Amino acid sequence: MSKEYKKSEQLLKRREAIVPKGVSYGNKAFAQKAEGALVTDVDGNTFIDFAGAIGTINVGHSHPKVTEALHKQINDFIHTGFNVMMYESYIELAEKLASLAPGSFEKKVMFLNSGAEAVENAVKIARKYTKRQGVISFTRGFHGRTLMTMTMTGKVKPYKYGFGPFAPEVYKAPYPYEYRRPEGMTEEQYTDFIIDEFKKFVLYEVAPETVAAVVMEPVQGEGGFIVPSKKFVKEIAAFCKEHGILFVADEIQTGFARTGKTFAIEHFDVEPDLITVSKSLAAGVPLSGVIGRSEVMDTAAPGELGGTYCGSPLGCKAALAVLDIIEEEQLNDRAVKLGETVTNRFKTWQKTFECIGDVRSLGAMCAMELVKDPKTKEPDALLAKEIAQKANERGLLLLSAGVYGNVLRVLMPLVITDEQLEQGLALMEELLKECTSSKELSY
Repeated sequence: MSKEYKKSEQLLKRREAIVPKGVSYGNKAFAQKAEGALVTDVDGNTFIDFAGAIGTINVGHSHPKVTEALHKQINDFIHTGFNVMMYESYIELAEKLASLAPGSFEKKVMFLNSGAEAVENAVKIARKYTKRQGVISFTRGFHGRTLMTMTMTGKVKPYKYGFGPFAPEVYKAPYPYEYRRPEGMTEEQYTDFIIDEFKKFVLYEVAPETVAAVVMEPVQGEGGFIVPSKKFVKEIAAFCKEHGILFVADEIQTGFARTGKTFAIEHFDVEPDLITVSKSLAAGVPLSGVIGRSEVMDTAAPGELGGTYCGSPLGCKAALAVLDIIEEEQLNDRAVKLGETVTNRFKTWQKTFECIGDVRSLGAMCAMELVKDPKTKEPDALLAKEIAQKANERGLLLLSAGVYGNVLRVLMPLVITDEQLEQGLALMEELLKECTSSKELSY
């Protein structure tokens, strides 16, 4: 699949001259048009999207209902500032999210701009409500790039290295990694071991009565699509309840049908005190939010929460369209089917390619971990990087992840056609054969 990049190469030179190198890119092309699961660049090359803007485009690029909602809103007004003059779409979206979110209690909802901002505000709210300062996140977790969320993030490079000092009173607890459990342990023994390690951690590192919140991704995203056991999540939530700690589900990458449910935490039969949302909430329009127990959300006084662009009319209208699309097009069911197709293919490849150490998924949040040796499980970041790079060059938007950089993750729009999905998977298989055979020859 040969591609031409003349215009993109010109733009890339301009980018390098004006944009800091700290702003990374995985594909050297520049987008011209995007629809569904396809992106066309300025040179006329078409890409199948297995990245979904890092999990932001669950309903697809430029969905007609989203674009229609945006056009209508632009014709009325673009922005008034919710804290200056309010608008109904903010209220309507808050009502819908409160009704959809798990929890048999009254909820309130506030809107912000980015995922990191949502996590920051969840921490603020938790501290205000509990009158405590401590925050527990987890190893390998990712919560953002601001000072607080960078501190909470469990991956040093590229997110934290050289950016300290970090925010105080943040602690990182162990999070299960089933594939890399100690040899000789059963899955059940390992789960019990990690739960026990968490309780020891709280005993040794921070007193429970000083902890405001435990913030957990139901499935770790940047950490490598690590799926915990239901027992682990339920035990942590129960521990929080016992000690008056708020349990916060960070659903920024996992939310809005990605895992086969509106919120991934629903898989674990847990009712979080607070839920943070963003990414696919508004199909690419910057919008995030915090959903939580009414009594918790109401602790802050007027003016203590919010911001200039928080809950923009454009974002609210886009999000209302997204929620309708998820229901009308049954995207939760579609996510389950997509996940089964991708996972089955990955497991089939695993029988042929020894470099595939592990395959894991929840709904359409799928990944495979690449290793140099299936016995030692030594990570193979170079192979993952090579496959992702060649995929991007040949027309497939593909991302890597994991603390070792050796995980290939799939976040295709849930509206992808079966034919497009098959084309993308076929290219992945082709690259696996090509890259592993060249690697064997180099030895």
